[in-house]
Amino acid sequence: MSLPAAEFRPAPRAEGWRWAPAWILLFVALWPAPGYAEGVLALGALAALFQLVLRRFRGGEQLLSNQAWALTSVMFFAYWMPELISAFDALDHGRAWGEAATDLRYLPFLWLVASAVANERGRRITFGGLAIIVAVWTADALAQVVSGTSPLFFGIDMLKQAISGHSMCSAAEAASVDRLSGFLGPCNLKLGLVLASLSPFGLFSAGRRFGLVGWLLAAAAIGIVILLAGARAAWLTYALVLVFSGWRLLGWKQLLGVFASAAILLVGLALASPQLARRVQLTTAAMAADEAGLDVALSGRARIWQAAGCMIGEHPINGVGARNFRDVFPQCDPTPAVAPAWGHGPALHAHQIVLEILAETGVVGLLLWLAGAALAWRAWRYAPPQARERARPAMLALAVTVFPFNTHLAFYSTFWGGLTLLLAALYSGSLLARHDALAP
Repeated sequence: MSLPAAEFRPAPRAEGWRWAPAWILLFVALWPAPGYAEGVLALGALAALFQLVLRRFRGGEQLLSNQAWALTSVMFFAYWMPELISAFDALDHGRAWGEAATDLRYLPFLWLVASAVANERGRRITFGGLAIIVAVWTADALAQVVSGTSPLFFGIDMLKQAISGHSMCSAAEAASVDRLSGFLGPCNLKLGLVLASLSPFGLFSAGRRFGLVGWLLAAAAIGIVILLAGARAAWLTYALVLVFSGWRLLGWKQLLGVFASAAILLVGLALASPQLARRVQLTTAAMAADEAGLDVALSGRARIWQAAGCMIGEHPINGVGARNFRDVFPQCDPTPAVAPAWGHGPALHAHQIVLEILAETGVVGLLLWLAGAALAWRAWRYAPPQARERARPAMLALAVTVFPFNTHLAFYSTFWGGLTLLLAALYSGSLLARHDALAP
C-alpha cells in the first residue's frame, strides 16, 4: 500500500540522550549484582522522566520518533496491564499490587533505552557494547572451563567480601553446582539463558566485522559455553539464533553443516563432561518416557504445567495474580505427597511463557500480550529494509527470548522481566528511530 508523499518528509534529527547508551550498558554489566543493576535502572527511569518533562512536549522528536515512543509504550502496557488487572482478586493482594506498582518504573526506563538507539551513534555504541559484553562473558566462561574458576565472578566475589564480609554464594551452593556458571556464579545459574538471548548482538557484530570466519568462531565459542551451562531451554534458543543469523551468511546447505558440526561437538563435550552427558540423557529419555518418566526428564516441569492448568481452570479471566504462582501451587499440586524433582518447596513459576501468562494474568492477560506482539510484528512488516536491517539483532534477541515453544524463566520476575523489556525497547527504538518506518 502506498503512502502520501507528504508522509515521507524528513524527520528532525534524533539527538537522543548522549549518555543513554553508556547507562544501558552499565545496567547490563551489573546484572551479577542485582541490587546495583536495579539502582541504575531506577536512576535511569528518574532521569528519563526529568528529560521528558523538559523536552518531550517541546521538540520531543529530538529524543525519539513518535512511532518509537508509541510502540515502546504499547509494548510496556501489553506487559504491565495484565499484572494490574490480575491484582484485583489475587490470592496475595499485597504482592500483586506491589508488583504492579514497582513495575511502573520500567516505562520511563524503556523510553531511555529506546532513545539510546535513536540515532546511528547511539545504536553503534549500544549494540557494539552489548557485543563486547557477550564476548567478555564468553571468554570468561571459557576461562572457567580451563581453570575451574570464573575470573569475573572471582573478582565480583572478592569485592563483595571486602564490602559486606560474606560471599555472593554460600559454600553449599558452590559445592552443589552441576554446570558452568560463569560471571553470574554458582547461586545464579542463568548463564546459558542470558547468553543465548543476547547472542544475536555478538554474532551480528562478528559477522559484520570479520565476515564468515568471524561469525563461525563466535558461534562456536558462544555455543560451547551455552552447552556447558546446561540449560536445555538455552540450547533451543541458541539454535534459533544460529538459524536466523546464519542462513543469510552461509545459505541453508552450509548452515546444515554447521549444525552437523554442532552435533559432533555436543557428543564430544558430553563425553568429557558427566554433567552435560546427564542432561543429554534426560533430553533423549523424554522422547520415550511415560508420564512419570517425562516429568523426571523435564526436571519436574510436567508436574508444574499440570498445576498451571489447574490455576487456569479455576481463574480463567484474570489469573491468580502476577508472581502468585508459588502461593497457589500447593492447592493445585497434582501429586502433593511426592517429593518434587526440583527439591523442596513449591514451584515458583510456570516455566513456560503461555502458561505463566494464562495462570497468573488469565485470558485477559494473554490477549493483551498477543496485541503487543501483533503491533510489534506490524511495525516490522511495514518498516523499510534499512530499518529492519538496523533492528535485526534486537528483533532476533526479543523473538527467541519469547519463543513460545520452549521453557522459560519467569517473565514477571525482576531479572527476566527486565531483560525482556530491555530487548523490546531496543527493538522499538532501533526499528522506528526515524520517520522512515511508518505503517499505512
